[in-house]
Amino acid sequence: MNNLNNIEPQQVWHYFNEVCKVPRPSKQEGKMIDFLLSFALEHELEAKKDKAGNIVIKKPGTKGLEKGKIIVLQSHMDMVCEKNEGVVHDFLKDPILPIIEEGWVRAVNTTLGADCGIGIAASLAILADQTLAHPPVEALFTVDEETGLTGAQALQPGFMEGKILLNLDSEDEGELFIGCAGGIDSVATFKYSSMPVPKNSVAFKIRVFGLQGGHSGDDIEKGRGNSIKILNRFLYQLVKSCEYHIAILEGGNLRNAIPREAVAVIVVPTAKKEHLAIELNHFRVEMENELFKKEPKFKIALESTEMPASVMDAGSQSKLVNGLYALPHGVHSMSFRMPGLVESSTNLASIKFKPGSVVEIVTSQRSDQESGKQDIYQMVETVFRLMGADVAHSDGYCGWTPNPSSYTLEVSRKVYEDLFGVKPVVRSIHAGLECGLFLEKFPDLDMISFGPTLRGVHSPDEKIEIASVGKFWRFLTELLPKLA
Repeated sequence: MNNLNNIEPQQVWHYFNEVCKVPRPSKQEGKMIDFLLSFALEHELEAKKDKAGNIVIKKPGTKGLEKGKIIVLQSHMDMVCEKNEGVVHDFLKDPILPIIEEGWVRAVNTTLGADCGIGIAASLAILADQTLAHPPVEALFTVDEETGLTGAQALQPGFMEGKILLNLDSEDEGELFIGCAGGIDSVATFKYSSMPVPKNSVAFKIRVFGLQGGHSGDDIEKGRGNSIKILNRFLYQLVKSCEYHIAILEGGNLRNAIPREAVAVIVVPTAKKEHLAIELNHFRVEMENELFKKEPKFKIALESTEMPASVMDAGSQSKLVNGLYALPHGVHSMSFRMPGLVESSTNLASIKFKPGSVVEIVTSQRSDQESGKQDIYQMVETVFRLMGADVAHSDGYCGWTPNPSSYTLEVSRKVYEDLFGVKPVVRSIHAGLECGLFLEKFPDLDMISFGPTLRGVHSPDEKIEIASVGKFWRFLTELLPKLA
């Protein structure tokens, strides 16, 4: 029942199943690189690897299309590695376990990696197939898309020859993407002072869990709960009625994922432990009323825990809690150029306590306008500076400016409408794609991005719609000869 090889299109699901067996965390794609090179050798196809680990596999055009335009099929090797709390899974060794469920494929308690594993699978299926008509194909597989786009940034002129690129990394079947947001990460380092645990105290662990999480670009406008913001909100309110000290406040893992879980260890006077439980119950009801439509599985729990060795002093704690409360998260502005599209946003992605009395807070900002990106990351930086933190920014990446008169778009729209009898939706996406970086390296590229329907991406709820993969495959294989 859960054999992916029994669902259509079989060749795509076969390779997706193979991809799921290969560990491929961001920045640790060595096993996937070996898999792709072995695939090329097995099928007697030309392949090359650059210094970053990016791979191109080339396949000549079929009869009559040998001299057609070279088409680049692009996907990224790495996947977001998230698992449910308490699940034992080593992403460096263990395979992803896909299962079929009510018309969808998902994984058992982990991210599925259909982002962008299904793009890899489709490219491999085309490279392996001896019956499909297509012009010369270059399958480009990039590394480290999810945590820095460093593979795309490292591409050198001449690594590929094609002037038409099909990015297979989108998540809504029936939609053709012709633009994307640019982005930047802003990371704060907050140094705090410690103090001994006050006498006559008890320690408690507070956990926020059960949130959906999701992609910080695709899902940011859905208003989903941010576990760090919710937990900090409770701590901010608690100080008004109960003296407490924070030992740990942590949550989130990835810069491009909305955090689903967070935990705090706090110390309160023994006489206040019942008061703490009452306050938490009031807060739980408050949050359930706010979130019942958006986060029906939201939970916040209180439990006794071991006494920590030390806690934050009152001054440091006040700066941290107030700073986190003021830190923006979510949609900052909507686009007037493309109605319904988020223009700028920011994601409070993670907070970690590090050795040496240091708290690291990771955020990411996106905008389809360079000036808008600068505005939102400066806003985040200002809050960090006010709380006394040091701030560093990543190099960032540029957006992809839409080209509505694109030849590739024109052909793609017609092919889709002829196949399915409806016009595809053409739009830009608030998530970051590698296409903007490709355009910097290869200014003559004409690109679109598309893919099957994925939901819950970057979380263990990730799933891919089986029927949409069939349409995605039909469209891709029909499009290739038409683009030639």
